Amino acid sequence: MATVKKPVAKAARTAKPVARRAAPKASKPAPKASLASRAAEPPKAAKVPPPSNAAKSPDGARTEKDDKARKPKLVRDSYTIPKVEYAVLEALKVRAAKAGTPAKKSELLRAGIKALAVMPESAFLAAVGAVPAIKTGRPAKA
Repeated sequence: MATVKKPVAKAARTAKPVARRAAPKASKPAPKASLASRAAEPPKAAKVPPPSNAAKSPDGARTEKDDKARKPKLVRDSYTIPKVEYAVLEALKVRAAKAGTPAKKSELLRAGIKALAVMPESAFLAAVGAVPAIKTGRPAKA
């Protein structure tokens, strides 16, 4: 009697062999604790961060040295800006580099915020009024 070979699907012939990982060895499942034994167990303590090694004054208040040693918490944000103002930002980057102090865009924005913060109220309102309001969000794809 002749054996007849079944046709093999084309995908099966051309597919690359896949390396298979060995199945993990079966281990015995952990015995389940009864309700009575669970009730007798004390609740797990919450994780407490280790005490900081920062120097504190005798009255427990933070010292000035502590405040300087801590890094400020950073916030990531995005914003929309007109191309004309973005070009000014790039020009300020070039200006800072030519002056010998290269600056990043975020540094220039933070410097502008600091400058606004120390302005008198009238100058601050004039500066804010000179900036036109724009629609927030991402611009439409062209």
